[in-house]
Amino acid sequence: MHFFKRKQESVREPIVRIETSPERGLTSAEVQLRIDAGWDNRPVESPTGSVWQIIAGNVFTYFNLIFFIIAAALLIVGSYNNLSFLVIIFANLMIGIVQELNSKRTLDSLTLLHERRLTAVRNGETVSVSTEDLVIDDIVVFRPGNQICADGIVVSGEVQVNEALITGESDEITKVVGDSLLSGSYVVSGECSARLSAVGADSFVSKMTLDAKRSGRRRPKGMMLSLRRLIQIIGVLIIPLGAGMILRHYFTIGMSIRDNVTQTSAAIIGMIPEGLYLLVNVTLAVSVVKLARRDTLVHDLGCIEMLARVDTLCVDKTGTITENTMSVDSIVPLTDACDVTAILHDFTMNMSPDNATMAALKDRFDNGGEYRTASETVSFSSETKMSAVAFSRDERYILGAPEFVMRERYGEIRETVEPYIMSGYRVLVLASSSDLRQDAEYIVRPLAIVLLSNPIRPEAADTFSYFERQGVDIKVISGDNSYTAASVAAAAGIKGAEDAVDLTGMSDDEVAEAATRYKVFGRVTPEQKRILVRSLKNSGHTVAMTGDGVNDILALKEADCSIAMASGSDVACQISNLVLLKSQFLSLPSVVAEGRQVINNIERSASLFLVKNIFSFLLAIISIFAEFAYPLKPVQVSIVSGLTIGIPSFFLALERNEERVHGRFLLNVIYAALPAALTDLLVVIGVIMFSSAFNIDQTVSSSIITFLMGIVGFTMIFRLCCPFNRGRIVLITSLAVLFVGALALMPSFFEVVCPDFGGWLVFAVFAMLIPSLIFCMDHILSAISESCSRIDKKFRKSH
Repeated sequence: MHFFKRKQESVREPIVRIETSPERGLTSAEVQLRIDAGWDNRPVESPTGSVWQIIAGNVFTYFNLIFFIIAAALLIVGSYNNLSFLVIIFANLMIGIVQELNSKRTLDSLTLLHERRLTAVRNGETVSVSTEDLVIDDIVVFRPGNQICADGIVVSGEVQVNEALITGESDEITKVVGDSLLSGSYVVSGECSARLSAVGADSFVSKMTLDAKRSGRRRPKGMMLSLRRLIQIIGVLIIPLGAGMILRHYFTIGMSIRDNVTQTSAAIIGMIPEGLYLLVNVTLAVSVVKLARRDTLVHDLGCIEMLARVDTLCVDKTGTITENTMSVDSIVPLTDACDVTAILHDFTMNMSPDNATMAALKDRFDNGGEYRTASETVSFSSETKMSAVAFSRDERYILGAPEFVMRERYGEIRETVEPYIMSGYRVLVLASSSDLRQDAEYIVRPLAIVLLSNPIRPEAADTFSYFERQGVDIKVISGDNSYTAASVAAAAGIKGAEDAVDLTGMSDDEVAEAATRYKVFGRVTPEQKRILVRSLKNSGHTVAMTGDGVNDILALKEADCSIAMASGSDVACQISNLVLLKSQFLSLPSVVAEGRQVINNIERSASLFLVKNIFSFLLAIISIFAEFAYPLKPVQVSIVSGLTIGIPSFFLALERNEERVHGRFLLNVIYAALPAALTDLLVVIGVIMFSSAFNIDQTVSSSIITFLMGIVGFTMIFRLCCPFNRGRIVLITSLAVLFVGALALMPSFFEVVCPDFGGWLVFAVFAMLIPSLIFCMDHILSAISESCSRIDKKFRKSH
């Protein structure tokens, strides 16, 4: 709900800028003036197309144009029964439109469901305001985890921001009064008030938010990329082949215009894998719905395939293996010279609870009593792993990771600290210091050890056990001490957790080398997370990354498939392929299983479609140069493809299948389709030769070819259905009955006739040859594949 009236036009009118105080902010009248003048922070454009743009984009495609031209030509020559292919075309069209409209609805409502709100100062009071309702000169309070939604200037306080999404550098930058804040960066720690200096179209945030939410412009990968290339190749070849057939039929064979149009149309329809796109669209749409029911939001349909191929899963310790909550277990004093509890009380009360550690410390040490006000504070940084306060020149304290606080003197407390680390605690050391500057040569005196712990998620052990059974390697990447991370990983049931390494001080090359050698990585910076993921990808692995924080952004963007917890930061959810809406790690196995089911089944079913496409291409090329015409008609192609390709492929595509996906999609599919496609080709050419030798009528020969192609199709289904279960037996039996029944009951519609005795003999001969031909083709292709593989291995070895 908007509390201020917004000007509809996007044109901005000049206004007088105001530098109001951080305590007062803008008045309601000043806010309304800026909204009326167009100086609010709304995006410059919608991230999705309009309804009419979506409809037009699905209707006016290259192949739809070809189909409509074919339909018009068939209507002109009066071949109405051969228009049956339009059923598939319209189904594909409607599913594509409905799916994209649903995607638009989801994306457009995403901001409303997860609307980002910030705290602004107006009329001297703090109020919660939607980021789109902020205006120029607004005073906005930024806290850890907030995305800086518009450019601004710090007017009070101090924060550390991560500008990785803008500059590509993961270093945390401290911003003090007078410094600029760039929209698109994120607050890591601290708190500040900033005056907005550039909003809406003038800032980075609109473009970044649109890029994060725009689903349609991501470069396709894997299966979708292969399908696109296949369509492009077919699109180039189909025109010269179609033109060549028309000319050949008319000038050489002397075919009538009606027969020429009908049979050329059948060839062209056979070349276009229209049903394959329908299969992919429907299967992915069903998968998205199923994942949504499991509280998983899919931003990118292509990531479902990446999930299916994942063999390495990188997980963060905190928030993934463990709960996001943290608690202080105990304090171990290292000296009797001071009251460490009182110091920790004063220390924590002067710090903002801007991370889970400080929140836990505040919860433990905030007793409601009075505390001393610090003269200087240094907020926690994930780079330095410490925070600090000063109460006077002679009383300065540092709290942080032992090895970072103690530096070269860490050995003095190593024997005390490491048993706790090995037990899985997160250990902090409180020390007095001669200086708070983190780059200074200070003198420290350890005062106490603070032990904190994160409870392990109850579902973690079962989840990791599932991935181990599925052959997925788990890598734990943590900013904590490597021993702590390894202990937690072992407690969660991750095998090999003892292979841990601390990445502190490692070069980029050393980090990359460590990626495949170790299971657990400690003291990892955001940039090192990205290097680890990139190195694993370069080693040939398909990598999924889970994360929930700003420090995971770089790694999430680098991963093949990024998975965010909804309870994490806004940006992690925005840039990730998948979002676990209930932040339940237990749902990951079902998400991966769904991805494997979808891609394995699409790959298996797609081979059915390519049988028709490969056969049609080869036969069309041969018919241009041979003395015979293309022997099939569109309606005959439709009955064969509908009952031996379309219907079974959809049933098979929805079956349970959790096997790992191997190889390249298009090569796998072509390899699986070639035996049946080549068998179809040999059988058809054989029937044509027999028909020519024994003067069998063309209508009879096309009927025989239709029957035989049905047998080839059912043989292919039989191979794909092995091993059989009750559902597959019912499927193949029902389809066979439908095929025979349709041809027997409606022969005139499908333009088939009952052959004479000679025709049945030809049919019988080739029907008996079909299983043997497919078997031989399969073995020949296997031998060729093995030979190519051996040659490739020898070539790689020699080079």
